[in-house]
Amino acid sequence: MRALVWNGVNDLAVADVPEPTIINPHDVLLRVRQTTTCGSDLHFIDGYLPGMRAGDVVGHEFMGEVVATGPEVRRVRIGDRVVVPSFISCGRCWYCTHEMPSLCDTTNPNAAVQQPVLGYPSGGIYGYTHPFGGYAGSHAELVRVPFGDVNCFTVPDGVSDTQALFASDAAPTAWTGADFCDISRGDVVAVFGAGAVGLMAAAAAQLMGAERVVVVDRLPERLALAREHLGAETIDYSTTDSVQEALRETTGGRGPDSVIEAVGLEGHGTGVQQVVDRVKQAVRLETDRATPLREALLACRKGGVVSVLGVYGLTDSFPMGVVTNKGLTLRSAQQHGQRYVPRLLDHLRRGELDTSWLATHHMPLEDAVHGYQMFKDKTDGCLRAVFHP
Repeated sequence: MRALVWNGVNDLAVADVPEPTIINPHDVLLRVRQTTTCGSDLHFIDGYLPGMRAGDVVGHEFMGEVVATGPEVRRVRIGDRVVVPSFISCGRCWYCTHEMPSLCDTTNPNAAVQQPVLGYPSGGIYGYTHPFGGYAGSHAELVRVPFGDVNCFTVPDGVSDTQALFASDAAPTAWTGADFCDISRGDVVAVFGAGAVGLMAAAAAQLMGAERVVVVDRLPERLALAREHLGAETIDYSTTDSVQEALRETTGGRGPDSVIEAVGLEGHGTGVQQVVDRVKQAVRLETDRATPLREALLACRKGGVVSVLGVYGLTDSFPMGVVTNKGLTLRSAQQHGQRYVPRLLDHLRRGELDTSWLATHHMPLEDAVHGYQMFKDKTDGCLRAVFHP
């Protein structure tokens, strides 16, 4: 079958790879209908996260049609149109039964590789390095889904493939972050980053009751999407002397009640600290350009919540004193998709949420290398490139 594979730093190619098969009696085989780029992929493509091997199939955000099931699969049937969260849950361990599926104790076969770095391993994820399980990714014609009854969610009639696609990763990641903020009626929420996750975090904050949402980014076309599709307020940090001052001014001097950071380790910024981060990153003294994270901590009001959705590795110059002296609550996680996907599908079915506008480019899988280049370089207004195997 055809798939998009990683062959080294900044080297992707569409190639023939073996078709997946049923390995475990709880497995499901899915014919991928749509799969999309994600900013998290750029971190290993650019060489900042180790653990990929030549020929690994990439991609972790997808939906499709069930074409085969293992003998122990009960809930999912051949022909079902389903969406699958990017992290793999067993549904039975302590973390999964406590609605923290991305921390699953069962689904990472390479847990021993992660444990020295993290202390305790995370769950497995499709197409995202061998420390995260080494699973084949979704940028392919077929993908194997372990624990199919736990990880496949039937797409309701009236919800399009593209709408369902973003219920795989971007939207549940956003919902995880917004839920962490414990939003109350009347709250002001700032979102740093207007990629697909940031825009969905703004939508989630609104649906959870925020009175005002302010989206911070530098790309005019993305800020325009926040205004046009969400009615959010926006700040272009590249034309603002101080994001902190701008947020303080728009909140009557107090600052936002919570800040959602949706950028990650390849963040862009301005000033001396951005230059220092770039130099340290270039010589591998740190993996992260963490300007957005530091800005989020400084911008949040005293006693507020900073919810971190961006992927980070080794962050230098972390202002822990800001967290302590402002009494901030810092929360973070990879997405708990199995907890939120049913709710998201209900919002989509009822017309309370639309995700289809996140897909700015549709193309066949054969054009996926070009799609990733557009996505990485943010050319032609590319927010997300969607591949159709």
